Amino acid sequence: TAPEVAVGAETAALARAGERWEIAAPAAEGPSAGRLAGLRRRFHEMGAANPFALEEHTAVRARLDELDGQRRDLDRAIDRTRALIAELDALISAQFRATFLALEAAFDRRFQQLFGGGFARLSLTDPIDLAATGVEIVARPPGKKAQALSMLSGGERALTAVALLFAMLEVRPVPFCVLDEVDAALDEANVGRFVDALRGLAASTQFVVITHNRGTIEAADALFGVTVGDDAVSRVISLRLDEATAIAERVARVGGRHERATADPAPAG
Repeated sequence: TAPEVAVGAETAALARAGERWEIAAPAAEGPSAGRLAGLRRRFHEMGAANPFALEEHTAVRARLDELDGQRRDLDRAIDRTRALIAELDALISAQFRATFLALEAAFDRRFQQLFGGGFARLSLTDPIDLAATGVEIVARPPGKKAQALSMLSGGERALTAVALLFAMLEVRPVPFCVLDEVDAALDEANVGRFVDALRGLAASTQFVVITHNRGTIEAADALFGVTVGDDAVSRVISLRLDEATAIAERVARVGGRHERATADPAPAG
């Protein structure tokens, strides 16, 4: 057992010391009586030896080695995570700058298309810190000077916002887009340019437009509306304009043939 091992180790140590002293006595004089008394007092103050110290030391050492291994794993994981964050930051910055340049060019084109001229610019408020930067818009409608977005009229701001939205859809197309009364503040000429731009983007994006503008309605492929009947129940009605046009043309042809048939004189009997 552990106590027996400890006692055996002490006996062996005393035996080896005795053999050395028999061969040659210590060069220095032995400790004085006071020194011995002090050592005995300190020895008794230390208390009895712990017979399980070896097992406890082994367990604590194993636990310490395990924690050291976990700390080294955490340090390596932290280093890899920091390297990945730096790599992602560089990638995001490069992608952001490339997308921003493409968006700025597309925004200028869409602005000129919707306004029939002029120019528009996008600028970063903090080009160094892309994570916290803002975007400023400077626009110059035809016949006016360049000014901030807040200085434009309501219709000009709405059309500028539509130009920016269409530029985003051009750079990064999406499956569908919902527009809610974006053409409410546009005049007839602007609605025509708005519809042309909308039709150009319809090849890659399906648009659902909520509007009361006749020009926008005429450019749609399908119409959906809500009506209330005599029973006060709301109903959704739909109409595809291409089908309605085909039916109207067919009815017109049938009506034309009927008119020609009634206009021809009857043959003599």
